[in-house]
Amino acid sequence: MKVALIGATGFVGTQVLNELVSRGHEVIAIARNTDKIENNALVTPLKGDVSSTEEVAKLVTGTDAVISAYNAGWTNPDLYNEFLRVSQIIQSGVKLAGVKRLLVIGGAGSLEVAPGVQLIDTPQFPEEYKAGAGAARDYLNILKTENELDWTFLSPAIEMHPGTSGVRKGTYRTALNNPVFNEHHRSIISVEDLAVAIIDEIENPQFIKKRFTAAY
Repeated sequence: MKVALIGATGFVGTQVLNELVSRGHEVIAIARNTDKIENNALVTPLKGDVSSTEEVAKLVTGTDAVISAYNAGWTNPDLYNEFLRVSQIIQSGVKLAGVKRLLVIGGAGSLEVAPGVQLIDTPQFPEEYKAGAGAARDYLNILKTENELDWTFLSPAIEMHPGTSGVRKGTYRTALNNPVFNEHHRSIISVEDLAVAIIDEIENPQFIKKRFTAAY
């Protein structure tokens, strides 16, 4: 397949790019700074501004699917508004380009940890992550009204951070709106295996017009 990857140099995007290439897919790797992208015959690095619908359309035209690992930046003082605004621009740009398939990597904050209770609304949810998690939750609700695209929204496990890196088991379990917990009641996955789940969904769609989560 030919896949456009937005945010190809980020924490998640880097591993998604590696996984795509390892499976032989052609990748349009879109990033603010493409210097970090290693030379590979399957990869076309493109420096792009995803805050313009027309520019997004130009970047992704001719691809089979778009994966958005867009992140407005955890230290961005306007993180909430920027994530919501740019995510909708990406969505519009994908439609303008005539690409049907869009997979958005969001957050775990909107997963339900009890009936009617989302993780972000629990007392133990870290304050420093609330702006980003809130933006991802609100964008998911916007995406749920999208009828033209074959969209998928992926919420990672609750624990997915640099400390979980370096492991690729190639296995994971999925759920829709509730976290997947292991025998120690932890919802955890490595970023490498999150990338496996993402590319599995691109190759063999199971969650069209749905949100899903993946963890061990």
